[in-house]
Amino acid sequence: MAAVSHDNRGLRLAARYAALILVAIIFIFPLLFMAMSSLKPDQQLLNDTNSLRAFLPVGDISFQNYWDAFDRAPIGVFVLNSVLITGATVLLTLFVCSLAAFSFVFLDWKGKEVIFSILLATLIIPYETIFIPLLLMASQLPWIGTEGLEIGWLNTYRVQIIPFIADGLSIFLFVQYFRDLPRELIEASRVEGASWWMIYRKVVMPLSGPVIATAAILKFLFMYNQYLWPLMVVQEEAIRPVMVGLGYFTDQLNVPWGEVMAYLTVITVPVLAFYLSLQRVFIASVASTGVKG
Repeated sequence: MAAVSHDNRGLRLAARYAALILVAIIFIFPLLFMAMSSLKPDQQLLNDTNSLRAFLPVGDISFQNYWDAFDRAPIGVFVLNSVLITGATVLLTLFVCSLAAFSFVFLDWKGKEVIFSILLATLIIPYETIFIPLLLMASQLPWIGTEGLEIGWLNTYRVQIIPFIADGLSIFLFVQYFRDLPRELIEASRVEGASWWMIYRKVVMPLSGPVIATAAILKFLFMYNQYLWPLMVVQEEAIRPVMVGLGYFTDQLNVPWGEVMAYLTVITVPVLAFYLSLQRVFIASVASTGVKG
């Protein structure tokens, strides 16, 4: 019986790994197609789409599409802008939204249930419906900069960052996670004289690795894929993000597909790097989470 049970566990484990490998292949195929297509001339790229050659480095392979893409658009500037804007927004969102969620869960103040309900209601409002009011507001808001008082936020980094810091979805994720944390830890910390800020910084946040990674990934993908808002508020090439830069390749009759694939391959690298780094943080935080006696 023990041998049969061991064999069953082995079969289940093999089936699980087979399913995971299949899912991984499904997700890798688009990335492989994009990378291989970026190395081929347009005619060969289109011809290879009818066979498995589209996923293989065969035929006339070169990096010419990359050189042409960098000549056509300042890709390095676009990628740097997107990494800066996205990174700043993610960090500020995690800090602001986790603080808000901490107050909703652990602090007692009047009206927090009503405000939290209103916050949840905002999740059903698409961002596109508030872009015009935001645009009008951004064009009139004051800002104290290095040259003194300025009117208007257009053509700046801040107009691409600040409107997206307070995120209802991120606050909701933190609230749901904080509610599952052991209350005994909070009570013990208060008994020992810890301030709320110390509890937030040294007790709650170190235990919140999974939700931090989840909120960061969702925010990163949303900000990195921003197109409509930067297109409306930014006219200067020096501060445009990567998705607006894609128009350099598509706004013409004969689209250079090889260059498009090269551009997409380059701008995908930061996304993969961010995801893989947070995946390691997520796994490490899950493995280390717990209360030691």
